[in-house]
Amino acid sequence: MASPTELLESNRRWSEAVRAQDPGFFARLSKQQTPRYLWIGCSDSRVPANQILGIDPGEVFVHRNISNLVLHSDMNCLSVMQFAVDVLKVEHIMVTGHYGCGGVGAALEGKRLGLIDNWLRYIGDTIERHRPMLGTVAPGFRHDRLCELNVIEQVANACHTTIVRDAWERGQPLTVHAWCYGLSDGRIHDLGMDITRFDGLPEGYAQALANLSAAA
Repeated sequence: MASPTELLESNRRWSEAVRAQDPGFFARLSKQQTPRYLWIGCSDSRVPANQILGIDPGEVFVHRNISNLVLHSDMNCLSVMQFAVDVLKVEHIMVTGHYGCGGVGAALEGKRLGLIDNWLRYIGDTIERHRPMLGTVAPGFRHDRLCELNVIEQVANACHTTIVRDAWERGQPLTVHAWCYGLSDGRIHDLGMDITRFDGLPEGYAQALANLSAAA
């Protein structure tokens, strides 16, 4: 594992390499950011948004927390969403979970980890809501299915925020997507829930769940 000193040296080499390839890169980046995308993802160190998407810094606005939750009581997440939607005018919000998520696994197994148990209780609510579906999934695949269900629920939560609803009401183009990233193959799996207006949420939610049921 690299020491902080080694990380600083690695940063120096990276900066020099970028400037050698594109001398104006940092000058352009420092003047403004105009991303079209807001990524709401997990804090897991293996899920870096820019690298996964294959795009440069400045092209995606990012919020990350344990298990990519969108909670109406989380002022951090809501503040990021409000700035992204109202100020940056992003056109897409991608709620992106990942298979093998530790937080989701802890909630599924009922593990006690400390303070974070209160945060993961929201995933416990998802387990209760979708217990019949989870019961039809083989134990070895239940974790991954819950990761997908968690993303679908967080997309619904995002669509219910006043931030997203107000944007739609004023005619601002905005789509909320449900994605799940595979650590084992590096691919993003589209869960088929792309919501462009509030009255389209029930149908989109039902279709996403139907897609999962069909894949069981």
